[in-house]
Amino acid sequence: MSKDIFVAVEQRGGTVQKVSIELLGEARRLAGLLKESVVAVLMGSGVTEQANLLHQYGADRVLVVDHPVLAHYTTEPYAKAMTHVIRAYDPNIVLFGATSIGRDLAPRVAGRVHTGLTADCTSLDIEEETGLLLMTRPAFGGNIMATIVCKDYRPQMATVRPGVMPLPAKEAERAGLVEQVDAGLSMGDQNVEILEIRAHEKKHVDITEAKVLVSGGRGVGGPEGYVPLRELANVLGGEVSASRVGVDSGWIEKDRQVGQTGKTVRPSLYLACGISGAIQHQAGMENSECIIAINVDEGAPMMKLADLGVVGDLNVIIPKLTEAIRAYRTGQAV
Repeated sequence: MSKDIFVAVEQRGGTVQKVSIELLGEARRLAGLLKESVVAVLMGSGVTEQANLLHQYGADRVLVVDHPVLAHYTTEPYAKAMTHVIRAYDPNIVLFGATSIGRDLAPRVAGRVHTGLTADCTSLDIEEETGLLLMTRPAFGGNIMATIVCKDYRPQMATVRPGVMPLPAKEAERAGLVEQVDAGLSMGDQNVEILEIRAHEKKHVDITEAKVLVSGGRGVGGPEGYVPLRELANVLGGEVSASRVGVDSGWIEKDRQVGQTGKTVRPSLYLACGISGAIQHQAGMENSECIIAINVDEGAPMMKLADLGVVGDLNVIIPKLTEAIRAYRTGQAV
């Protein structure tokens, strides 16, 4: 009988990625509803020492598949290892991060174990009557939120977007079981040759990590409209982000996009400047702790979602707000 919630842990260079910690916290919540256990599946080379960290964030048990062929992510060895784990342990639910790795790995594994996969979920829950996993994701271009169930096949599988689940508290004294798994891997499973790995040096903080986001939409008017937003973000210790129109218009980089086709963020403060607030954008930021909207249209959807709405011209308001914050922090009168 299928049992327990498994989390496919993503690690890069031996470092467990934030999305996996988020998934452990969510798995812990779901496991409480089902009265099941949380099992982390840690794949890599020389990664066993990370098992304790996974216990501290919610795993009851850690299955470690440690082999040199898993030193760097490539599809075939990782798919073989995860498929072996699922067939050997028969989990009820398996969760992956909806990252470049998770989006590559999860569908291949689902195909091999003959089950369904709900991709890019923004919400998970358990149906009280049946115990089925309710997997919610944007559908039809983000115009509706669809809740999907997998009634007839196991495991129930989903990829979950980074940033949509809160980070669980770390319990330093928490411990659990660690089991080494032999998935029958060999270096012959490496069906591609890695010629070179080029690490991309990030010049900005990833917007999913930022505590403060100053986000611009159509109302900024062009690439020059993001200049005052960057100045405000600097004084607030935050980052600049954007709605889809800013990216599609070439005003700002793709990795700054918030929304259904961009990134999901949960900052302490989200400042929406000239953003109408279409449902596709709201799907990526609605869980922000505090939302402030600045817009000339008081009837814009974003103004209704916001904790505080300011009706006015952002080109006037943003510079004055930046100046006021600078003056406050230096103790000067405005």
